Amino acid sequence: MSDIAKIKEVRERTGVGFSDCKKALQESDWNVEAALNYLREQSAVKAAKRSDRTASEGRLAIKVDGSGQRGAIVEINSETDFAARSDRFIDFCDSVVDAVLQDGPDAITDLTGKRDELVQVIGENISIRRAERFETDDGLIMAYLHNNGTVGAMVELSKDAGKETNKDLAMHVTAEKPIVVNSDDLPSSLLEQEREIFRKEALDEGKPEQIVDRIVEGRLNKFKTETCLNEQPFIWDRDQKVGKYLAAKGTSCTRFVRFEVGEGIEAAAE
Repeated sequence: MSDIAKIKEVRERTGVGFSDCKKALQESDWNVEAALNYLREQSAVKAAKRSDRTASEGRLAIKVDGSGQRGAIVEINSETDFAARSDRFIDFCDSVVDAVLQDGPDAITDLTGKRDELVQVIGENISIRRAERFETDDGLIMAYLHNNGTVGAMVELSKDAGKETNKDLAMHVTAEKPIVVNSDDLPSSLLEQEREIFRKEALDEGKPEQIVDRIVEGRLNKFKTETCLNEQPFIWDRDQKVGKYLAAKGTSCTRFVRFEVGEGIEAAAE
């Protein structure tokens, strides 16, 4: 096999640039398999060097199996939106969500090598940030991914309410950003935090001390309505709350998860 043919083979198998493939072969006495190992080692080194660079762009991948009783969602981050739109990045996201669907969130620890190889090709820090898997015996899993690939949700319903209703619920969670299913699920620490914020706001507004508690409770009730799924007005029928709408369809939401790319990550300053 000619040197050019060897470079072509290494490039096709790794996606690495021409000059890097040539260097790897030169360092490996033009042995293809040795060159591949060399590039894998270099991938790990480059990944380590880039690991402290902020990766706040990226995309989500969501998948529900044919039975509708198992689903997975993952967030993979990159440094730039340009990298996140590349075919190799999208293929990597698909492979990650397939692994999580099959083996659960812990599967991402076995994908370090593939992640390092992608860093080598793309030249950016890549992070498998988070993953979630739902499984149900009697209910149904439905997912929705917005067409930009950066925000989506996965929901578990107690019963199948029909494809349209199931999808509408997943879309609602994506759009309206609930925190919990029911108000009883809100952590007491969060409620206390919000109560203190509302109290300070009321006092700063000059509200009389004797009515501050009433104002605080009113704002806290509004907070519950805005953040609890079953209390939110359904986006497809604003006259009905989600919980009552689902009950009329003979189902309920058991749990949900909503991911948005870069959520909570402080992007590096220019």
